[in-house]
Amino acid sequence: MMKYLRLALAIPLLLATMACSTNPTVANGGDPKLEAEARQALQQLFDSTPKAKDLQYQAKAVLVFPSIIKAGLIVGAEGGKGVMFAPDGRVLGYYRARAVSYGLQAGGQSFSQAMFLMTDAAITELTSGTGMSVGMGPSVVVVDEGMAKSMTTTTLKSDVYAFIFGQEGLMAGLGLQGQRIVKFDD
Repeated sequence: MMKYLRLALAIPLLLATMACSTNPTVANGGDPKLEAEARQALQQLFDSTPKAKDLQYQAKAVLVFPSIIKAGLIVGAEGGKGVMFAPDGRVLGYYRARAVSYGLQAGGQSFSQAMFLMTDAAITELTSGTGMSVGMGPSVVVVDEGMAKSMTTTTLKSDVYAFIFGQEGLMAGLGLQGQRIVKFDD
């Protein structure tokens, strides 16, 4: 019983820590460590899902979060930092993703996420001062292994295609979630 009580107290502490953390700024030199981690995560996606590489050439930009941490017990939170790359590999900006969720859930995990921005409208939504709220604004399609195998240029009709990969840890349950992505290098 004490174990569950400690876990119940640890989750709000984690949520408070994430909520109170300051938004870092990125100096003119960028963030080489985050950029290297993002490039490595993107390569991991390409190695496991070759169709994602084809999608990269059609995308206007790719936003990669090399590590998003998620934890929850009824109420959950997730967060991570990422890099937006141009089709030629140039860094276009640095972003932060945060989300809260509520529902039947317990545990913690980390994962990587890559979002292929297919339209100018998706990029405009993301780079605007308010950022992008997943679930509102541009249409976002989460691509699983089965869908990735059947993707062709004629089936690509959404604004954003998101891949979630490299999951570690255990997170069980169902819940409602809204992810918000904002630029943090201004």
